[in-house]
Amino acid sequence: MGRGARWRLAAALAAAALVTWAWRGGGAGGAGGGARRGAAAPVEGRELPLIFIGGVPRSGTTLMRAMLDAHPDVRCGQETRVVPRILQMRQHWARSQKESVRLEQAGVSKAVLDNAIAAFCLEVIVRHGEPAPRLCNKDPLVLKMGTYVLELFPNAKFLFMVRDGRATVHSIITRKVTITGFDLTSYRQCLNKWNHAVELMYQQCKTMGPDKCLMVRYESLVLAPEDTLRRVLAFLELPWDEAVLHHERYINQPNGVALSNVERSSDQVVRPVNLDALDKWVGQIPADVRADMAELAPMLSVLGYDPWANPPRYSPAAAAAAASASAAATQRAPQPP
Repeated sequence: MGRGARWRLAAALAAAALVTWAWRGGGAGGAGGGARRGAAAPVEGRELPLIFIGGVPRSGTTLMRAMLDAHPDVRCGQETRVVPRILQMRQHWARSQKESVRLEQAGVSKAVLDNAIAAFCLEVIVRHGEPAPRLCNKDPLVLKMGTYVLELFPNAKFLFMVRDGRATVHSIITRKVTITGFDLTSYRQCLNKWNHAVELMYQQCKTMGPDKCLMVRYESLVLAPEDTLRRVLAFLELPWDEAVLHHERYINQPNGVALSNVERSSDQVVRPVNLDALDKWVGQIPADVRADMAELAPMLSVLGYDPWANPPRYSPAAAAAAASASAAATQRAPQPP
């Protein structure tokens, strides 16, 4: 799909969201409800404790959502793809002074737009799968706009999936995962793009703070799944359940783990947690790219990976130590007023 077509689709989705919201009376139980609750009052559902799983694609987001989907209290479901697009459209409007003025002149205030976008996202998240006590969305790139999503849903929590960028890029290239801006013929360019994307998500996570955003390393998840998932469930304030360690038993079962035939990771999560993909990238990255790794992808060091280690040392203890260091750095980050 070309750039112009993508924007036309996003605009159409935005228009549909506004129409749906208005037809419902602003989400307050039918026509005229918006007038009763006040134009700036949040639409119903924005207080839900939603879970958002984000990260650069091929960083373990599908594995994490499959494991959470095995929990009896959680439903994530497949990637929607439309949630990040509506958020990106809003970001485009916010960055453009011309578009912002047009919206204001049309009477579409920030409060109105926020309510419309929240209603659209809720409609998709709530209705694209079976009901559950805790609803979850796994559209990896939503985390790029995490602070805004937190404005929409102040009780939400975010899981930031992180993986060695060399492994992520190798997986993107070899599995031909199409991501806007990534040149699948160039490790150098893809590493640069990975660095930019993961830095943006890292800053979003730091700004939201450790009570709202938890960084989870893919390496920790596959090397020490129980310890990692106990930490994740405690963060999400969910009870421990052994089912999360055996997600493969619940694939396409009622209230289990629904898979999409078109998601690139579906063929991998049908299996139990394994180490097969941990270091497939070793020996595959061109020598000139390896020589420039620290400069190409400085976020490797920020996230606790050694850019010179080839092969790397992926042990549970090393992964846990790096995760603790990153968590400490996040907690030291200044919080927004």
